[in-house]
Amino acid sequence: MKQPRTIVERTIVERATDDFLRHLRERNVSPHTIKAYTGDLDNFAAYIGSRGWNTIDHIAIRGFLSHLYDRGLSKTSVARALAAVRSLYHWLAQEGVVEQNPAKLVSTPRLPKKLPRVPTIEEMNYVLDGKMPEVASFPERDRLIFELLYGCGIRNSELVGINLDDISLSNEAILIRGKGKKERYVPFGGSALGALGVYLPWRQQLLLTLKKKMAGKVIPALLVNQRGGRLTTRSVGRIVKRIAVARGMSPEVHPHTLRHAFGTHMLEEGADLRAIQELLGHERLATTQRYTQLSVKQVMNVYDQTHPRAK
Repeated sequence: MKQPRTIVERTIVERATDDFLRHLRERNVSPHTIKAYTGDLDNFAAYIGSRGWNTIDHIAIRGFLSHLYDRGLSKTSVARALAAVRSLYHWLAQEGVVEQNPAKLVSTPRLPKKLPRVPTIEEMNYVLDGKMPEVASFPERDRLIFELLYGCGIRNSELVGINLDDISLSNEAILIRGKGKKERYVPFGGSALGALGVYLPWRQQLLLTLKKKMAGKVIPALLVNQRGGRLTTRSVGRIVKRIAVARGMSPEVHPHTLRHAFGTHMLEEGADLRAIQELLGHERLATTQRYTQLSVKQVMNVYDQTHPRAK
């Protein structure tokens, strides 16, 4: 005779988690985020068990984090789990299920600050002094991308926003529109000027070829794609990574890496921190001072490798 199936009733936290995740899907939240939240909140529900909302306080949530540490999870994973619980409680408060968010009283685990690995001056010169690799779909434009990102230290978003009219060849400077619509002039050197001189005729020829398709449309953008449109930040990211890897650099290189390299190398060569701040468009000097940390780290590495008393 068949035994009747036992129906396991879901706990309050499990039901709330199901509703919260459904809400995220309706809002078209990233599948990656939903997947991460699902795992973290399932762990939270399993730890809490059948307790009700009024019995789950910040001490219980700290206990949950300790439980994750005991399971061998890293600080980054524990911090993500806490963020998921906070988000769940924030939604519950909006729905009127709870009045307070006890997860707010729990401190986020202090994560180690990882300084980005910056290419050396020699690595950058190797990329820029040689021919663009075969993977470069538009070598003249792609070289200019590298020259401007590294030679001017501008952000990816600032790069794609440059128009032809923003360039003053006589002054060798570019008008850059930064964060908060703040404008600044950034100088460029002979290498960038040479790259501009090579690229601009190719750009003009491309747009002439596409003239019929463009229907007389004027393209103000400096950097254009093969269809005559303005390059996007995503496209620049792909171009930089593809060329960097082809030239033997780390696959982790992206446009902001070249901006870091600009600041670090300027500092290593004796540039004043305030001047670097102005060139990078940093509002706070503290942001620029991160480059001193990068330089100190590199100096320490040289010391450890070369000084006889350091070995």
